[in-house]
Amino acid sequence: MSTVADEFGPIVTADALAQRLDGSWLVFDCRHALTDPQYGRRAYDEGHIPTARFADLDHDLAGAPGQRGRHPLPEREDLIAAFRRWGIETSSTLVAYDDAGGMFASRFWWLTRWLGISRVAVLDGGVQAFTATGATLERDEPNVSATLFEASEPLTRVVEANDLLAASDLTLIDARATARFLGHEEPIDPVAGHIPGAHSYPCSDNLTPEGTFKRDGSRFADLEGRNVVSYCGSGVTATHNIVAMLMAGHPEPALYPGSWSEWVQDASRPIATDAADE
Repeated sequence: MSTVADEFGPIVTADALAQRLDGSWLVFDCRHALTDPQYGRRAYDEGHIPTARFADLDHDLAGAPGQRGRHPLPEREDLIAAFRRWGIETSSTLVAYDDAGGMFASRFWWLTRWLGISRVAVLDGGVQAFTATGATLERDEPNVSATLFEASEPLTRVVEANDLLAASDLTLIDARATARFLGHEEPIDPVAGHIPGAHSYPCSDNLTPEGTFKRDGSRFADLEGRNVVSYCGSGVTATHNIVAMLMAGHPEPALYPGSWSEWVQDASRPIATDAADE
């Protein structure tokens, strides 16, 4: 597997992007709201970064919800077909953005690397950072020519539920808010709590008050040398922790894509609700 030093990313600044809107970098709008599935498309239509394509979390970046969780990985062939529609080549340089500190753009970043493309980055600070440079948004959709894109070997690692039950050398980090991790509240999934043995690493702690990634990765120091698996509610914000850990110089963690929403589909899988349950 290549290292982050060999790749473009995992983040790029708004100033750098503003200078590369000539089509040499392909831009993807990944805005989404869990409570309003139409929000992303609506926001895109109202104004997006010039040349950006729209990537819908529910329809493009995930499979149908069910036993595999709320946002399971899309079928690989379906994602390849989307990449072809979007005009992506194996050699393309891609930038993904949202308006939520990269929480959804990180999912696009991870999936792109799952298809073997290393030159992909999350826009640091999202669309807000872009407009703060003085650049303007547009409403026109770009003219895109389809390609014959072919995926290559993944640059990512995936761990499934059975792997977590069988392995003893994995360190799980949970990207959800602490209150959800502890089982004090659960606004989305039917069961509260976390996977036993997991550690709470809320992805919101990766960000500064301005919504950009912190450059200090000391919060991950205790994970040094461990075989880390990142999860969250449905495998989306878990990728935000993966981006942050790479920025901190750690090896890339594996992703448990089904995450908590898949884990609780099987009542035989154990759950914990606070530190005393470990």
